[in-house]
Amino acid sequence: MTMDAQSVLTFWFNELTPAQWFKKDTALDQQIAQRFSQLLKSAAACECYEWRGTAQGRLAEIIVLDQFSRNIYRDDPRSFANDALALALAQEAVAAGADAELAIDQRVFLYMPYMHSESAAIHELAMQLFDQPGLENNLDFEVRHKAIIDRFGRYPHRNALLGRASSDEELAFLQQPGSSF
Repeated sequence: MTMDAQSVLTFWFNELTPAQWFKKDTALDQQIAQRFSQLLKSAAACECYEWRGTAQGRLAEIIVLDQFSRNIYRDDPRSFANDALALALAQEAVAAGADAELAIDQRVFLYMPYMHSESAAIHELAMQLFDQPGLENNLDFEVRHKAIIDRFGRYPHRNALLGRASSDEELAFLQQPGSSF
């Protein structure tokens, strides 16, 4: 089956509920893997470049790279492997004004690679992007993410998965409720 950008958007915004977007659900992870794992491989190889001609297409490519990778490769270092590419595509989309063409619930996912970044400089931009009407809840999450990056320079909850040693301060932080997303 040939997959197109619209099928990604239809799945994400029409077949799923907002509650499913951020919930760990093994059955949903398996469904996304079954339907979209080949597409993720294509997107990771930059083979979906034609999608970038429209704001909707740009968004679909970013969802595949940034969101589907987290579902398909949950608890696997590969879940973060496409973060830099997703961020670069999001930066290009914002620079082109493509975000202004999207509905507010779609913009969230265009901006999500900024929130997933472990760069303090990128989080400064994320604060600006999420600070708009309709994104107040997401801005709250960005503030919390930025605080972790400002404190540690990275997300400590990724350390074990990525084979990074955690400092004593990070280990203490990870014992706190809400320390990982």
